[in-house]
Amino acid sequence: MSTTLEPPVAVIGAGPVGLAAAAHLVERGIPFVVLEAGEQVGAAIADWGHVRLFSPWRYNIDRAARALLHTTGWAEPDPSHLPTGAELITDYLRPLAAHPAIAPALRLGARVEAISRRGYDRVRSHGRETAPFLLRIREEDGAVTELAARAVIDASGTWMTPNTLGANGLPAHGETDPAALITSALPDVLGADRDRFANRHTVVVGAGHSATTTLLALADLAHHAPGTQITWAIRATDPARAYGGGDADALPARGAIGTRIRDLVHAGHIRMVTGFFTHTVHPRPDGVDLISSDPTGAEQKLSADIVVNATGFRPDHTLAAELRLDLDPILGATRALSPLIDPNIHSCGTVPPHGVDELAHPEPGYYAIGVKSYGRAPTFLLATGYEQARSVTAALAGDWAAARDVQLELPETGVCSANLTPPTPDAGNGLATGITGGLLAAPLLASTSTAGRCG
Repeated sequence: MSTTLEPPVAVIGAGPVGLAAAAHLVERGIPFVVLEAGEQVGAAIADWGHVRLFSPWRYNIDRAARALLHTTGWAEPDPSHLPTGAELITDYLRPLAAHPAIAPALRLGARVEAISRRGYDRVRSHGRETAPFLLRIREEDGAVTELAARAVIDASGTWMTPNTLGANGLPAHGETDPAALITSALPDVLGADRDRFANRHTVVVGAGHSATTTLLALADLAHHAPGTQITWAIRATDPARAYGGGDADALPARGAIGTRIRDLVHAGHIRMVTGFFTHTVHPRPDGVDLISSDPTGAEQKLSADIVVNATGFRPDHTLAAELRLDLDPILGATRALSPLIDPNIHSCGTVPPHGVDELAHPEPGYYAIGVKSYGRAPTFLLATGYEQARSVTAALAGDWAAARDVQLELPETGVCSANLTPPTPDAGNGLATGITGGLLAAPLLASTSTAGRCG
């Protein structure tokens, strides 16, 4: 890396997209530091390490990261294999983080609590663009340190800020009271959390990848623990979108989820409740009641032993409160990116190519990339984050031609969520065993000529 005395670029988050940014910064010879709040790289992924991705390895490895790894004698995984989250960490992220060009710049247990400009609050303008960024960091031992940076690439994700159960975006009444009876997304139903779910009634709330992955695991569990009951509650009145593209999906493993979920619902293994708008949570001595109040005021009630909140995630922009951000009021992404990713219009596969221009804020040098860049839109794909990292780092190097030559091709059709490996038939009841999901990935190719159009 360069030995210039200029402050480094600060990369927040050591997940796939943050480490991809680090690899591209290495390639460009730009000094950097990677700040990871967790105790390991891919700390958020470790929480769902039991889950298998729907896309094979060939789509899950960033180009610059691959080039770096091959300089170390790294054995690239089978490109056709669908990795679990744990495999993504052990076979890719850890070797990448250990590369001699990245390891000295990686700080674990370093949680960024706030970002500003040195000597400038959000109001002061004169000379602002020449002042370095100032990051306030909470270290693992509790100490607070500060770091100057020439630019900030925020790849901190959204895993730590899930949406509420409440259908209106606010916590449902009483939602925080029975905390032990409400679990977050992607519990390890078939592993560490098995005893919590076996022979109990679970209500899964949500229609995205977290929900469908958990539903399939519960269906598998129910085959071995017949007392296990499963209810799926969604706001939509028609589940067709959640079922996805089936055989027409560009990624077969992703298409499989819709077919299997639909079959399980039709066979009665999963009870589906549509038009459910969670409004109130009532704990009971032996469980919890969920009360729905739809936009007309009509109510429904579901009783369960345990509830899985799989309603998605949202970004936390509070750490950048002293920066000048231009956020779309609907999604919380940049105002330029939001219409390109609006889930009311776009699926995963119809998001057009985008890069540094769409990610820019009025605060020069600050970029949120990866899933955080999408705000509340659930249509993010891992390949999109890799291309964002490439585009932003090219811009930081002053190579604007490369930064604006955005290359992206995403597979159309299907639910924009994590999905299944090809099903393994179970002789007992025809259900498939094993689950996949979690991080979304897709191939990279296409050009900016499609910008502003769907796919």
